Amino acid sequence: MIANLLYPERNPDFVNINELIPDPEALSKRYLARLRRPRVIKTHQYYHPNYKSVICIVRDPRDVAVSEYHFLRKRRVYADNFPITEHVNRFVAGESTLYGSWGENTSSWLATRAGSTRFLLLRYEDMIENAARELRKIASFMGVDASPERLASAVERSAADNMRKLEKQQALAWSSTKETRQDIPFVRAAQAGGWTKELPPASVAQIEDAWGDVMQFLGYEVANGSRASRRRTLGALLACTGI
Repeated sequence: MIANLLYPERNPDFVNINELIPDPEALSKRYLARLRRPRVIKTHQYYHPNYKSVICIVRDPRDVAVSEYHFLRKRRVYADNFPITEHVNRFVAGESTLYGSWGENTSSWLATRAGSTRFLLLRYEDMIENAARELRKIASFMGVDASPERLASAVERSAADNMRKLEKQQALAWSSTKETRQDIPFVRAAQAGGWTKELPPASVAQIEDAWGDVMQFLGYEVANGSRASRRRTLGALLACTGI
C-alpha cells in the first residue's frame, strides 16, 4: 500500500516490490547501501536503533498465530496434519520464527519508541476497517501531500482481491513465494477475527495468558489475561514509554 502511495507510476506488484520497498533479508547489504536516502524499508525485525522513523503495524496475536500457521504450511515447514495446538506452543515460545515471539517483538518497539514523534503505531484491524483513513495517517507521517484520489487509488490497487490476482500471475517470480506450495495462497482471508473459528479455546487462553497485558494495551479484548504477567510486563512497558 505504501508502494502504491509513493510510486503509482511504477505499478507496484510482486515482481518489483523488493526494489520499491526493500526488504533487508531479501537483498544484499551492498544493494541496500546503494539506495538513495531516505530509504523506505520493510522488515519484520524487532527493535533496532538504526531504524530512525518507524511505522509499526501490529495485529491481534491470535490472528497472527493462525496466519503464521498457514504460511508455514505453505513453506512446507508443517505438514497439513500438523496440529495447530502444537504450533501455538511454538508460537508463544518464540520458536516458530526468527523475529522473537509476538510479545517480545511488539514490546521491543513499544517500550523504545511509543510516544516518539518519529513512531507511528497502526493496527491491522483498523486498516481492514478503513484503509484510506489509516493510509492518510501514513502519508502525513511520511510528509506526502496525497490527494483523496491518490489515497483511494493506492487503497484500491492494494485491495486483497487485486493482490490475489497478482499472486496468481507472479507467485513464481517473488522471493517469498516462488519456492513455496502454490496450492496455498500467500494472500489468504485478509480479515480480522479468523482466530475465533480456527483456534481451540485452550490455544486462545494460552496466547492471552502470555500477552494479555500487551494485547489490552493495544486495544484487543482479552478474556484470560494473566495478572502476574500483566504486573510484570505492562508495568515495565509503561515505565519505558512514560505513559
